[in-house]
Order: sequence, then C-alpha cells, then structure tokens
Amino acid sequence: MQLTWTKKNNQELEKNFKEACQNELFVKLIKKLKLTKEEAMKITSKLENSLQELENCNKCPGLGNCQNSYNGHISMAKKNNDKIFFTYLPCKYLQKREKEEKLKYRLKHELEEARMKDIDVTDKKRIKIIKWLDNFYDNFNYKDQPKGLYLYGNFGCGKTFLINALFNELKIMKKVNCLMIYFPELLRDLKNDWDSYEDRISYLENIDILCIDDIGAEKVSEWSRDEVLGTILQTRMNKGRTTFFTSNLSLEELESHFISSNNVEETLKSRRIMERIKQLTEPLELISANRRK
Repeated sequence: MQLTWTKKNNQELEKNFKEACQNELFVKLIKKLKLTKEEAMKITSKLENSLQELENCNKCPGLGNCQNSYNGHISMAKKNNDKIFFTYLPCKYLQKREKEEKLKYRLKHELEEARMKDIDVTDKKRIKIIKWLDNFYDNFNYKDQPKGLYLYGNFGCGKTFLINALFNELKIMKKVNCLMIYFPELLRDLKNDWDSYEDRISYLENIDILCIDDIGAEKVSEWSRDEVLGTILQTRMNKGRTTFFTSNLSLEELESHFISSNNVEETLKSRRIMERIKQLTEPLELISANRRK
C-alpha cells in the first residue's frame, strides 16, 4: 500500500515537473540553482510560486497593489551547502520606503538635537540668515512681540534645520515655548481626528513661537487655507505671537499657490492670507546646495 502511494506520488511530481519545464524561466532557474531533476521535482510548486511572485513584482505599480503572499516581498529560492531554502526579499518599492524612513529618522534626530553652534557658517550664502537668527536670539524679549522669519529657498538647503537650531536654543537657554509643525502633516492629522480640532487650533494660536514648516507643499482647499491657516494666523497676528515659516516658494509664488480657482473671490482670500504672513514675518531667501544628499 505504501509503495503504491509513493509511486503515484512520484508520478504526480514528475508530471508537474515536466509541465513546469515548458516555462523557459523555470528551466533557467533550475540551472542557476544547480538543481538535479530529483531536487527540482520535490519543490516544483515552490519554484513556480517564486517565479510568479517575481512576475507580479515586475508588473507592480506600487506597494498598495502588491499581489504577493507577503506584502512588499518576493519569495526567492537559495541554495546553501546543497540545501534549498526559500527566503523573502524586499521589493524595490519596500526598499525605497525603508530607505526614506531611515532618512526621516536621521533627519528628525538631527533636528531635535540641532543647536546654533551646529550651523555651518562656511557657506557665504547663509551669512545673512545666520546674522538674522543670531540677532533674534540675542535680543529676544516676550514684550517686544518680534516678527518671525519667512525663510524660503530651494529644496534641501537647510531651512528647517536653521529654524530648529534657533528654537532649541531658545527652549534650552531662555525657556521659550517654541513649536515647529509640518503643515501638510498637520492637515492630515486634523482630518483624521476631528475631536481634537478645536484644542489643537487653540494651542497653535497661542504658543509663544510657532513655525509653520514647508507651507506651500500642501494641497490647497478652502478648508486648509481659510479655516485652518487663516484662523491660526489671524489670532496670532491679533495677539502679536511670533510666527515663522519655511517654504520652497517665494511670497509671490505662495500667493498664486493659495488661489484654488481662477475668480476674484479666490484672489481676495489668497491676498488676505498673504497680508497676515507679511504682517507676521520678514522674508529672507536662502539658495544653497541640497544638504539632504
């Protein structure tokens, strides 16, 4: 009985193997792994699955569309000491995401630790900005209600780092309550947690010094522009709260960014936001090498 079952089983394995050999890629994979016919017969289905996952990956537009059994991974056959094993390797999209997450973690750590002494003073293009930051720090006084900075320039030139260095110095040495928020992320968080909307807006309206980071990178809507940004800026302007901004856009480009449709009302709303920004800040441009590389 056992012999009969084994014979039938082997016949089935050989049949599946022969059918799989009709696929040129399957044959190439066997040769690459230096498998004997007997070895390949035992794992034919696993080898075919590996090839299918590789094909899925080649056609895949992104992680959200992954068709493989383990999202973002490909089942790959390996041979070590004449033993075959299967391992999951990350696809190109997952590798890219992991690389970006590592970069974000490193940048976040650098920003949290940034101090004025860490600022690179060898770049002549930064001298005017550094002098402004030094002067702001040396002369800061709550009662003066000083204007903040609208710092704009090319991608990766260090705008966020410079403001964080100033903020960390103010927090540690002068016990000033400072906060930097990444504007696109703030909008996402508010949409995902409506219950905290009023409390978070109130906090942003009243904190001693606020920096709205990367303004202009968000998708414009009447809600984000008028209800969120407009509300925060109006209160801060009325109360004389010091406010900073970083952006890849000049003030003129930001005004165009805020116009979501081509009509007079939209233009007026955009100008209203810009007037608040201009009341709160001094504009300075920073054009320098991309330091994120």
